[in-house]
Amino acid sequence: MFLEQGIKPHNKFWLYLIGSVLIIIASFIGQIPFSVAVLYKTLNNKKGFSFDNASVMKIFEPNLTLFLVIISFAFALAGVYYVVKYLHHQTFLSVTTSRSKVDWKRIGFSFVLWSFFSIVSFTALYFKSPENFIWNFKLIPFLILVAVGSILIPIQTSTEEYVFRGYLMQGFANLAQNRWFPLLMTSLIFGSMHVFNPEVAKMGYVIMFYYIGTGLFLGVITLMDEGIELALGFHAANNLVGALLVTSDWSVFQTHSLFKDMSEPSAGLDVILPVVVIYPILLFIFSKKYNWNNWKEKLTGKINVVEISNQ
Repeated sequence: MFLEQGIKPHNKFWLYLIGSVLIIIASFIGQIPFSVAVLYKTLNNKKGFSFDNASVMKIFEPNLTLFLVIISFAFALAGVYYVVKYLHHQTFLSVTTSRSKVDWKRIGFSFVLWSFFSIVSFTALYFKSPENFIWNFKLIPFLILVAVGSILIPIQTSTEEYVFRGYLMQGFANLAQNRWFPLLMTSLIFGSMHVFNPEVAKMGYVIMFYYIGTGLFLGVITLMDEGIELALGFHAANNLVGALLVTSDWSVFQTHSLFKDMSEPSAGLDVILPVVVIYPILLFIFSKKYNWNNWKEKLTGKINVVEISNQ
């Protein structure tokens, strides 16, 4: 069982606090190239720059910014690997899945499924309000985005999944000895990590419903499927397809996408609909394909610590 793989006599919760600090330090080290590049650009520009987050993200050409920013996630992912191996004495596989090896078909199915939903949703939105979008396609920058994004964006999304649905979910399971607490805590922390996104400033805190709801959905499919493969595929599709399809002046990343959204952002059905309608549909599809059952026990049940300690 996935959560139980992290519950060992030597794996105390305070080790996860230390491990989290080490992963954050690794991420900060990965931010050095971007910080140095920003500093160099600033010193060589007589006009100077504003150092708020939105302005800093626009200093460089979008593909270069994407590359420099996501480097930090590669360092953080390496941090997760070494923390799991040397601090917790676990294999990387144990924070990935309960199966004997990673199920790449699960990752692929989830990726294709959410890519399809994303493209259909955007197409419907475009035909509903075509005046809100302009054609943004530039061949060479777009091809570079495809190449860079296809490699780096899955690194970014995988890092988040390994931290939240893998490492921290097992950590909170060690603390609470049940399933509902890790599910809720990782969802809340995952959503809170997005509070400084420019979308929140534009749409208000109501968009946190979407972020926390997405974290909850990813946690549910992890617990029901006993591994993070489906979450890995979904998250990679969500960010990669989004980066390739549409950008805007108020999003976290400005990319050389196919379209640019020129509308004024507002929190409406697009915030609520995925959480209350689309995610339940995905859960239904996954449950039928992978024969999920015993939902209450897998999502809220206690963990038998005595049985684990005797293994």
